[in-house]
Amino acid sequence: MLEGDIAAATEREAARLLERRGLSVVSLRPDKVQALPGRRGLRERRMRGRDVILALHELSTLLESGVGLAEAVGAQSRSAHHPRLLAAFETISAALRRGQSFSQALLDTGLPLPPYVGTLVLSGEKSGQLGKALRDAVSQMEYDQQVQSEIRQALTYPAVLVTAGIGAVILMFTFVVPKFATLLTRADELPWLGWAVLSTGMFAREYWWVLLVLLAGAGAAAWRSLQDPQARARGYERLESLPVIGAWRVEAETAAWARILATLLGNRVPLLDALSLAQAGVRAPGRRARLDDVVRNVRAGATLADSLEEQATLTATGYNLIRVGERSGELPAMLQSLARLCENTGRARMKQFLALLEPLAILLIGSVIGVIMIGIILAITSANDIAV
Repeated sequence: MLEGDIAAATEREAARLLERRGLSVVSLRPDKVQALPGRRGLRERRMRGRDVILALHELSTLLESGVGLAEAVGAQSRSAHHPRLLAAFETISAALRRGQSFSQALLDTGLPLPPYVGTLVLSGEKSGQLGKALRDAVSQMEYDQQVQSEIRQALTYPAVLVTAGIGAVILMFTFVVPKFATLLTRADELPWLGWAVLSTGMFAREYWWVLLVLLAGAGAAAWRSLQDPQARARGYERLESLPVIGAWRVEAETAAWARILATLLGNRVPLLDALSLAQAGVRAPGRRARLDDVVRNVRAGATLADSLEEQATLTATGYNLIRVGERSGELPAMLQSLARLCENTGRARMKQFLALLEPLAILLIGSVIGVIMIGIILAITSANDIAV
């Protein structure tokens, strides 16, 4: 009988490691978490999107190398990834042994995957090119993550600036404005701006808890709206009507739709089925409805380019690329070109929008602080004039 400690993410993995050493496991007892090399903090940290991308990238590499699906999934279930990913691949492995499809098993794991991943994996199963379809899905996920990373980096400085400005305004209302509260006894003789600033400052100091409750309520309402799929869809629809950011959203939606459609057609999915499945990358309900009309028109015998132009879903360049692709038989390649064009254009619009945030934030915070200072100065000078 041997006793000792072994570090593993789960009890099942610990038993497997012991069996590899030729030992028969009698009992296991959880102890304090110890990190394996390359697994530091697996239990502590939250699973990130990069973890999912890396796991799917490894799986697609195994499949494209000729490894069988069951063997590849089994290898991933023993690899050094996040515990949640280990459990997901073990669940997929068990589902495959029961005869369930990989696409359905992947969706049943509950992993945070974009809607188009299931669509691409399903198309890969139908065409017998699962590895390629999975790699295409990983490429799209990497692009989405890169865009999100660029947005976060660009928003860091404006966010810090706005936070510092809000803190400065709170400090002024809390410590500076109340020093001049005695001037409110002459409210009838004060300028309107001076009275408004002093009154707002005194109200904020006396009823700070009311403002805190209102702020918390607004935050909770915003969070609930973000968690509601219908509310998010309506938000995307409204964003498309805004200047600069609206054009960016349209380019992003078009790029996602064109890339998914090109991948589906490249995997030999029929055009009508591919058009229906490609809508998984479209979030705005109005655009999704127009694409439904496009599918009906194509089913009735119209060309894809003419149907898209009739519904005003793309730009003139997009219609020309798709029309050339239909005539030459290279529609997937033309759709990939359209996706790259929209991605580059959308990224340029995104940088343009983010470049405007910094001066707008400076102007906003400066205007608020300036109004407060002008109000205080007007109140002081008015009181001095009255005293004279």
